[in-house]
Amino acid sequence: MTFKICLAQLNFVVGDVSGNARRVVQAAQQAHAQGVHLLVTPELALCGYAAEDLFLRPAFLDACDDALQAIARDTAGLNGLTLVVGHAARHTVQARVLPSGDGVRSRSVSVTQLHNAAAVLRHGEVLHTYAKQHLPNYQVFDERRYFSPGHDTCVFEVPDGNGQVLRCGLLICEDAWFDAPVQAAKAAGAQVLVVINASPFHTGKGSEREATMCERVHATGLPLLYAHLVGGQDEIVFEGRSFALDAKGQVAMRAESFEEKMALALVNVGESATDIEGVVVAENSPEADVWHALVLGVRDYVDKNGFPSALLGLSGGIDSALVLAIAVDALGKDRVRTVMMPSPYTADISWIDARDMAQRLGVRYDEIDIAPHFEAFKASLAFDFAGLPEDTTEENLQARIRGTLLMALSNKFGGIVLTTGNKSEMATGYCTLYGDMAGGFAVIKDVVKTMVFKLARWRNANDPYGTGANPIPERIITRPPSAELRPDQKDQDSLPEYPVLDDIIQRYMENDEHPAAIVAAGHTQADVDKVTRLLRINEYKRRQAPVGVRVTHRSFGKDWRYPITSKYRG
Repeated sequence: MTFKICLAQLNFVVGDVSGNARRVVQAAQQAHAQGVHLLVTPELALCGYAAEDLFLRPAFLDACDDALQAIARDTAGLNGLTLVVGHAARHTVQARVLPSGDGVRSRSVSVTQLHNAAAVLRHGEVLHTYAKQHLPNYQVFDERRYFSPGHDTCVFEVPDGNGQVLRCGLLICEDAWFDAPVQAAKAAGAQVLVVINASPFHTGKGSEREATMCERVHATGLPLLYAHLVGGQDEIVFEGRSFALDAKGQVAMRAESFEEKMALALVNVGESATDIEGVVVAENSPEADVWHALVLGVRDYVDKNGFPSALLGLSGGIDSALVLAIAVDALGKDRVRTVMMPSPYTADISWIDARDMAQRLGVRYDEIDIAPHFEAFKASLAFDFAGLPEDTTEENLQARIRGTLLMALSNKFGGIVLTTGNKSEMATGYCTLYGDMAGGFAVIKDVVKTMVFKLARWRNANDPYGTGANPIPERIITRPPSAELRPDQKDQDSLPEYPVLDDIIQRYMENDEHPAAIVAAGHTQADVDKVTRLLRINEYKRRQAPVGVRVTHRSFGKDWRYPITSKYRG
């Protein structure tokens, strides 16, 4: 017998409970029309992931409860279809309060717990509710702040309409990374494992998921279906890439990454084994994955928050060029505006390359000369600065003039300002508060400079969204990077070469290596001391930076929580 299962890899919106419910119903209707027996939605699909402190609001949880009942009601007539819907579920338990020592006896009280849950629906009824057992509390996760763990196993039946059933063991994300819940599902009679997920993207995460789920398959001998969320939510991106593994642990179905998909898998149940078949989409290169993550992160942040457009300062340098190409791929050329703001130190080739790139992508391009503003600021400060040499103060003035102009255009026309600083700059503080850090979304804040170059090369060789081939002028890529805030300035005048800088940042910041270990790995003591010192003393800047897309396993966001005031030097 064969069961048709659909993994609804959809882009749900946090807090849009009624809208998310409508998406589930529409997906159910589509699946039913295709003869699907089981439709599986991602983790917390009904409320969106992650709803954070919305989970602390009773009215929000009431809306989730009402929406689940609406889904049950609106799919009641879809005969033969079973649904799995991820949602937040309240559960009341009795707890014993111990004696206080003042003569008061112990007593039982009602306590309401909240679970990260999944409901099994059929014919308008909620047949089962499964509560996630393992609650992640690391990196960007803080589920223990909101949820209580479940303890029960859930194996539910999916009928085929001809008297046969498929027994499915239901798990939620982190549960499948541990052996005990999987073995419990097998012991309860599961023939196939069904895992619903909202697992944030970072480079290499997709392969890691498949490898870990392969371990579960080998441990149980059961095939596995993995339904994964897609979409951007603040700094996090979910890449989709839902998949199925056969009983041998081989990938039998893999959906596209970074796009919505109603992914179909056929589960074949024989006398001695259960197996799966489907369409296997090829994996992307690391650069392609990062590019698509950045594009999806920008698109969803802009669209889900209702911004009509985006604008950025285009300098003729590689960082702003990369952000422009990402923005156009995400939003289209008609929703992106660029502004070139030359100072007295801007090289002629910067003007030429900025104009060239804007023309290649067909975006609006304006020029605002900041030299008069710069001179006016210096004149205003001339008395206080008398006798003092020019230094980073004057450099930062130029950046802050540009930030002010961009924010004024944003206020007047409603577009969001995209900042252009990369992770190497954010780590070392080579960014100006209220200057180039001014804006609403930091597109490449988790992309180190060496990856910036790789992405530029990748985008020039690929046109995944049909917005224009070879958009970044070659000279922008090959020219030595410079902030152009003083004569003949180059980034490498005061920083190690970028391959050295980025390796130290990744070892110290992303992997928690001790400075002594980084020196032992081949870096000079001077370089390690300089980079780690810069990283420590610039925490105050990063606290004030805009949110941006997370593409590594540790970004300067929720998974980096270091004190500003600290004397630790390890």
